[in-house]
Amino acid sequence: MLSGIRFGLVRYFNAKPLYYGLEDRLPTATFELDLPSRLADKLANGNLDVALIPSVEFLRGIKAHNYIALPGAAIGTKGVVRSVKLLSHVPPNEIHRLALDEGSRTSQALCRVLLDGLYGVRPEQLEELPIGVPPEESTADAVLVIGDRAMRLPEWRYHTVIDLGEAWNRWTGLPFVFALWVAKPRLGLDLDQISNVLRTCREDGVAHAREIASTHAESLGLGLEECVTYLNNQITYQLDEPELAGLRLFAAKAEALGLVPERCDVVLHSSGSFACRG
Repeated sequence: MLSGIRFGLVRYFNAKPLYYGLEDRLPTATFELDLPSRLADKLANGNLDVALIPSVEFLRGIKAHNYIALPGAAIGTKGVVRSVKLLSHVPPNEIHRLALDEGSRTSQALCRVLLDGLYGVRPEQLEELPIGVPPEESTADAVLVIGDRAMRLPEWRYHTVIDLGEAWNRWTGLPFVFALWVAKPRLGLDLDQISNVLRTCREDGVAHAREIASTHAESLGLGLEECVTYLNNQITYQLDEPELAGLRLFAAKAEALGLVPERCDVVLHSSGSFACRG
């Protein structure tokens, strides 16, 4: 039964195709719109049943919360992502103080992995950039900014701007998974049925990318075609073997920095959901 399920939905523009039509398909479910980091906390605390959460929080919660990642849909990229950027006032190898956007813990971890792997830098001072604080107000050497506001920043202010999706892909040759649907299993929660509904929503959302873009372009301060290109070409919504390979590599590199617990290999079971081995 799918009655009364509590869903956590990411409020960012790039997540809209993943839950296109979900409320109409599940009229008896409840929905909460929030930042991915806050949804992760609510899922861990048992206030949600299924949520779109940062992939790093899935890795942290596989053992701690018995998390299961649902197959077939995620938010990722195979190159330039545009909505996850590191803005630095100094050359990357000189970053000592780093401000991290509070919105996505995956992007925070990815930023630290890339700085270490590409530039040999582990910033001594880390601080949080609250959602309501403009990045230009930060006095840190560099600022990680994610989400809708990252797409319309005046990049000329900074010495170096790094698109984290592009940097990861050039470094590893693999896609990167920023967020995915995760369930905290409980009695009566039909994960196969939920997965089927979410897969249908994703397929419809991708097919209606132009409609979604036209609804949100003005509020984002971006052109319609720019938004369509972003959804169709810069964000990916599948969760297949290339994405899993990227997720496994990210897990290994994050573990090496102590950003996730002792690693579990993410494996695909015959049921179609992801679990832990290790």
